[in-house]
Amino acid sequence: MSRVVVERVDLPRLEQIAAALHTTLPRHLVIGLRGTLGAGKTRLVQLLAAAAGIDPAAVTSPTYGIVQHHLGSRKLHHIDAYRLADEDEFVELGGEELIEDDEALVLIEWPDRIAGCLPPGGLMIELELEPQDASAEDRAAGGSDPTATDGLRRLLLSSEDEELMRVLRERLRPLSAPSETPSR
Repeated sequence: MSRVVVERVDLPRLEQIAAALHTTLPRHLVIGLRGTLGAGKTRLVQLLAAAAGIDPAAVTSPTYGIVQHHLGSRKLHHIDAYRLADEDEFVELGGEELIEDDEALVLIEWPDRIAGCLPPGGLMIELELEPQDASAEDRAAGGSDPTATDGLRRLLLSSEDEELMRVLRERLRPLSAPSETPSR
């Protein structure tokens, strides 16, 4: 499995990454989004939506509704598998049809809960927070905005699709280099 790592990811860099993904990814792809509560999974979906001409304010976490559909210059299915009991419930809710939609990016938060339903060759994006940041519980309790991604520091992209990873590696290379502070 190939990986691309982007370090020192703040909100402006995450916006650049989302724009690069929008212009690089094929029309149809299943993307798993991993990260702790408040790591920025929904924020990344909002930024991808904005890059596709979709109002990011219309993109919220589908935790209770399970799925949201958005249409701009591309179609997005945003799924949150956190509340699903198991893969059978995902299938019963019609999840397989969404994954098979050849005209959509399918973005799945908490993909490990439905791992057996995911097709091979998809993209996995892991959002990691810096360890010294406030705990997820503190952020969820109102200590900070859990969608702000203030503590986001690393983004890992991985896939078994070597060609996809080659293209992503090339496209994200300028964003993978650490930011430099200009000297005075």
